[in-house]
Amino acid sequence: MLEIAIGIILGCCALGAGAAMIAGIGPGIGEGNAVAKACEAIGRQPESKGDVTTTMLMGCAIAETTGLYALVIAILLIFVAPGRFVNILMNTIGK
Repeated sequence: MLEIAIGIILGCCALGAGAAMIAGIGPGIGEGNAVAKACEAIGRQPESKGDVTTTMLMGCAIAETTGLYALVIAILLIFVAPGRFVNILMNTIGK
């Protein structure tokens, strides 16, 4: 019975890590749209290239943090959480 509980813990941690990495899709799409719009703006008004580029890079850096947070959560769910949850299970059942 204990092996089944540990298997469920490991499986749920793996599923959670996979679900967290879905958040990596958002920054990619958002940054792609930002770069496309910046290229359009520079094409229409080339003299504003410096301002548009600076603002676009700042926005892309902020958008990328979402993907990095998702990566950190996924790594924690793969490497840290299973051991913690198994320890909690062992302490609960008294082994």
